[in-house]
Amino acid sequence: MIHPRIAFLGIGLMGLPMARNLLKAGFPVTVWNRTRSKAEVLVEEGATVAETPEDALRQADLVITMLESGAIVEEVLFGSGAVKALPKGALVIDMSSIKPREAQAHAEQLRALGCRHLDAPVSGGTLGAEAATLAIMAGGEEADFAEAEAVLKVLGKPLRVGPHGSGQLAKLANQMIVGITIGAVAEALQLAAAGGADPALVREAIRGGFAGSRILEVHGERMLKRDFAARATAQVQLKDMNNALDAAAGFDGHQLPITAQLRDLYASLCKHGGAGVDHSGLFLELERINEKAEKVRFP
Repeated sequence: MIHPRIAFLGIGLMGLPMARNLLKAGFPVTVWNRTRSKAEVLVEEGATVAETPEDALRQADLVITMLESGAIVEEVLFGSGAVKALPKGALVIDMSSIKPREAQAHAEQLRALGCRHLDAPVSGGTLGAEAATLAIMAGGEEADFAEAEAVLKVLGKPLRVGPHGSGQLAKLANQMIVGITIGAVAEALQLAAAGGADPALVREAIRGGFAGSRILEVHGERMLKRDFAARATAQVQLKDMNNALDAAAGFDGHQLPITAQLRDLYASLCKHGGAGVDHSGLFLELERINEKAEKVRFP
């Protein structure tokens, strides 16, 4: 089997283990990152480091982007002119979490250049990236997804959910549920503590009931241990909540009142110094509101 030549743009918390898994699977991978040193750690594992995005794209059959926002995807691919170096017919898989309408616009721009596009954001965090168990939500043409599926399976569990932009809608749905549920878990554990119950035992008692969830399991434990080291930051969670509200506004003013309330709480957490903490750090914002916050040094 001949592996496609892959260009991977964005070697951060998520991109590093993802690129590493592609290298382990035998794919030829050229990596680029704005901070070159972050990409250079993959050289010993077989990666080639490109000086610029254009250099990375020049020989690529398939491009994966894992960047911070739609604006940065736009800048790195299109603003820099790097996409002009892409071979005709190349497939760009944007695994960043961006707005659906941005994904649709990128697909149109690539089509005009004779290239193809999938939006394929992920869920599972750094642990899922390392274990190659990411949930991958893809939007785009069926044939393009079928071609990319073998590569995506190296990273996790891919599923095409509709046309261009649909992957981003699925990711927003995921982030709405995550963000809202983190708030529910934090508020519930704090209520238990306020009334004199042991919040750790309350969590244990409800884990097997209808309230049991991955959020209660993982993020609830972080709250109890006061372990707010960033895996996914509050700032990124805020971005996703804002993107969900932006998308809804484009659907005849569709309302997301619960998401809006949680967005405001994440915004307040970021405003009060918690932008860089794990999104489970919403626990700290609820403590602050109740004037019971401990002194916490935010990274």
